[in-house]
Amino acid sequence: MKLQFNIIQTLAVVLIAIGSSSVFAAEILTNKEGMTLYTFDKDAKSVSNCYDGCAVKWPPFMAKSNAAVKDGYGMTTRKDGSKQWTYDNKPLYTWVGDTQKGDTKGDGVGGVWHVAKEKTSGYSY
Repeated sequence: MKLQFNIIQTLAVVLIAIGSSSVFAAEILTNKEGMTLYTFDKDAKSVSNCYDGCAVKWPPFMAKSNAAVKDGYGMTTRKDGSKQWTYDNKPLYTWVGDTQKGDTKGDGVGGVWHVAKEKTSGYSY
């Protein structure tokens, strides 16, 4: 009887999990060289707070002032007047520790650096 109960309980958990599954596909943002882009928790909305030593380790993803802006992307002006790309109002950076396309070694560094991901809508099935 106990075995039957465990099987039924397991089956119920599986059915609940299947019935409430959601899928969210988020594409990692990269620069044109294929290097991963990151966001910094200590930045303010469209304002970079990564300068000096920070910017040496986390180079800002720079933009030309006349660059065309796509949906979701924008630019912020750094203290020196240069332009930095943003996504969802978050300044974007690369990480010196990433040496190859697809590296995400900077994700979670110091608990404040995160892989930048494209916003997508999820769906349930």
